[in-house]
Amino acid sequence: MNWNTIFAKRTRWMRRNAMRELLKVTLQPEVISFAGGLPAAELFPMQRVREAVKQVLDTVGPQALQYGQTEGVGGLRDWIARQFRVQRENVLITSGAQQALDLIGRVLLNEGDRVIVENPTYLALLSAWRPLGVEFLPAPSDTDGMRVDGLEPLWPRQPKCIYLTPNFQNPQGTTLTLARRERLIELARKHGMAVVEDNPYGELRYSGASLPHLFEIDGNVVIHTGSFSKVLMPGLRVGWVVAAQEVIDKLVQAKQAADLHTSTLNQHIAFELATNGCLAEFVPLLRRAYGERRDCMLTALAQHFPQGASWTRPDGGMFLLVTLPKHLNATELLPAALERKVAYVPGEEFHLNGEGRNTLRLNFSNATPEQIAAGIARLGDVLKNTTVDTV
Repeated sequence: MNWNTIFAKRTRWMRRNAMRELLKVTLQPEVISFAGGLPAAELFPMQRVREAVKQVLDTVGPQALQYGQTEGVGGLRDWIARQFRVQRENVLITSGAQQALDLIGRVLLNEGDRVIVENPTYLALLSAWRPLGVEFLPAPSDTDGMRVDGLEPLWPRQPKCIYLTPNFQNPQGTTLTLARRERLIELARKHGMAVVEDNPYGELRYSGASLPHLFEIDGNVVIHTGSFSKVLMPGLRVGWVVAAQEVIDKLVQAKQAADLHTSTLNQHIAFELATNGCLAEFVPLLRRAYGERRDCMLTALAQHFPQGASWTRPDGGMFLLVTLPKHLNATELLPAALERKVAYVPGEEFHLNGEGRNTLRLNFSNATPEQIAAGIARLGDVLKNTTVDTV
C-alpha cells in the first residue's frame, strides 16, 4: 500500500513538533535542559494529590470513573465561571488548553482564512491550525507584546481572527500593556474579528502589577483559554474555554466528535485540588520558586553570554527569548550545545517568514538554580567560542 496516495491533503501541513522531538534528547539525566516548557516536577504536591484522589473516589465514587457530559463536570465549570464572572453555560472543559485551541480552529476557520498572530508565536498553535489551510499574518512585537499600532497594513487582507498570549508570551515572555489591550479590543470590534486569548501562564507573575484579561475587557469578541497544566500539573490534561454561549455550543459539537469528554476522574481531581486549598497554597510556592529561577537565569546570562547578545526580561511565566548577533544561527549551534550537555529550542521554530534564525528560547521553570547557573555557563562558552571562530 502506498499510503502517501491515501492520506488527506491536510496532512501535507502536518509535521512533528520540534520541541517534542527535542525532549527525547533532553530526557537524558546528564543534559541540562532549557528546552521544554515543563513545570518543576519536584515541586508537585504529591501527598495532596494522593489525598485528592482518595477523596474523589470516596465521595464521588464510581461516577468519577464513568462517562461524563461533554461540557465538563458541573462543579468545575461553576468554579471557573466564578473566576470570570460568567455563567456555567459560558465554560467548556477541554483536554488541556491545546485541545481548546484545536477545537477553536475547527469551528472558526475555513481553508484560506487569515489569522493575525504575534511574530514570534506559540509553536503548537501553528501546528494545530496549519492543517486547516489558514494563512498566518505575522504582527510585529516588542518588549511590550504585540505592536497593535503595526496591524494597520494587515486590515486589507481581511483577517478573521487574532491569536495572542497577552501574559508572559511563549516564546518571548513578554506581556501586552493595558493600553495595547484596550486598543486591540477596539480594533477587533471595529473590524468584526474574534480574539483568541491564550492564557496558560497568567497566574505565574513574579513582578509587576496584574492586568485585566482581554475577556474582561470584552467577553463578546474574546475567546479565552486556560489550563491547570502550569499551576497544578500537566498530567491531568484539564483546560477550559470561556466564551459566549453560542461559541461554547459549537465547540461542544466539535468536542463530541473529538473525544466525547475530558477525563471525568481528572476533572474531579482538579476540582478537588482547586477547592480544598491546595491550589491556593501551591501557586504562591510556584511563584517564589520560578521567580528565583528567572532571576538566576538573568544573572547568569549577564555573566556568561557574549557582547552583542540580548534577551527579554519577563515578569512571569516560564520563558525568555535570547537574540544573538545576526551572523549566528541558533539551529546550527544546537549540536555544539548538546555536546556540552545543555539544550534549548531554536527561535526560528516560533517565527514566521523565515525570521528568528539568531534567536533561541530558554525555559527557566524546570531546571534548579544550580543547573541554571551551570547550563548558562556552558552555553555561554559555546557562543563565545563560536563568535571567536566566525569573526
